[in-house]
Parts: sequence; C-alpha cells; structure tokens
Amino acid sequence: MLRTFFATLAFMSRLPVPYRWSQGLEVDQYSRGIVVFPWVGMVLGAIAAAVFVLLAPWCGTPLAALFYVLALALLTGGFHLDGLADTCDGLFSARTREKMLDIMRDSRLGTHGGLGLIFVLVAKVLVVNELAVRGASMWPVLILASVVGRSAVVLLMYRQRYARDNGLGNIFIGKISLSQTVITLLTGAVLCFLLLPGAGLLAWFITTLAIALIGHAIRRTLRGQTGDTLGAAIELGEVIFLLALV
Repeated sequence: MLRTFFATLAFMSRLPVPYRWSQGLEVDQYSRGIVVFPWVGMVLGAIAAAVFVLLAPWCGTPLAALFYVLALALLTGGFHLDGLADTCDGLFSARTREKMLDIMRDSRLGTHGGLGLIFVLVAKVLVVNELAVRGASMWPVLILASVVGRSAVVLLMYRQRYARDNGLGNIFIGKISLSQTVITLLTGAVLCFLLLPGAGLLAWFITTLAIALIGHAIRRTLRGQTGDTLGAAIELGEVIFLLALV
C-alpha cells in the first residue's frame, strides 16, 4: 500500500518522489491507488497550508491566501486546473457531444475555460481570506479542502463510463469498485471528523453531494467522464468545501 501511495503521489503532483519508492507498479494498476487519494490530498494540503500559516503574520491574510492558491497550483503542476479549463471550454460551448470532446482535447484556452479558471482561483483566495478573518482554524481547513476534493472525485469514477477511446482518465473511470469508493469517501469523512469536528463533517457532506450532482450533469451531457472532468471535480470540490465552511 505504501508503494501505491507514493506512485499516486507522484502521479498527482510535482513532488520529487524517488522512483524506487513506487518501482514495480504499472500504470494500469494505479486504480488501486484511489483509496489513498485523501492521503495524497492531506500531503498537498499540508504543504500549501504551511505556506499560508507562515506568510499570514508577515504579509496579511489576503496575500497569504494568494500564495496558498499558488502553492497548490505549483504542487500539482496546474494538472487539475487544466482539466477545469478544458471542461468549461467543452461543456459551455453549446455544441454536440463529439464537438465538446474535441474542444476539451484542444490544448488552447478558450473564453469559457479562462472564465472558469478566474472564478475558481479568485473564489479560493477570497474564501480563504474570509475564513481567516473570521478566526477559523486554518491548518485543518486548508488541509481538508484538498482531502475532500480528492475523496469526492471518486463519485465520477465509480460505475461511470469513459467518454473517450483512450486517455489518462481511463486508468480510474469505470475501474473502481464499490468497496474502494466507500473506503475513499469514508476516509475523507473520518479525517474531517478528526480535524474539524462538526463543521468539517457537514462541509464534507455538502461537497460530496454537490460533486455527485455535478458528475451526474456531466455524465448526461458527455455520456461519460474524462480525465479533464476529474480534474474539474477536484478543483470545484475544494472551492465548495471552503464555501460550505463560510
């Protein structure tokens, strides 16, 4: 399981994970790593939270919130943000399903993708700053935002169809069992209960429900999911969790 964790961490981030720590795990076996998604979120969230906590006394909460968001983007290499932009470009293009998928595959950034990125990034900065101003415990809040975003995304994998013929998302979509789904969701819920009792668990429930509804809407439109929609779900899950705490 430790090898799976490091392989998943290397896959989902730009952290320099030594290859020998995940050596021997083939790409098609990465679906087993879904149960460690919340723990990967905890690592990434803890690093980004440390940036906020260390900078807030020196430059104020607005700038610290900005650097927290920047840290997350750098840690993931903008991987999920790219998925968010492509998803917005495709879904809001008002084209046929096939054309939407072609637009999502295009590496160029469109108007809808740009607007989606601006909304999500600005929302994160504003909400993190607002929570800090209200005196929230920022360590658990910021850690759990990454945890919950990466646990709720399993709902876009379980019993879902891959909307394309091939791609990275095909590693997970439709390959996740019920037990893996339950373990992933419950891990997120337990971590919320332990780190942020009461409010954290309620925010987890709201986020999970919202991501389930978003996933259902995407599935109806694209007749399946893609790697881009998974990235979008993670980014939206983080924002929704933070908003739920406000």
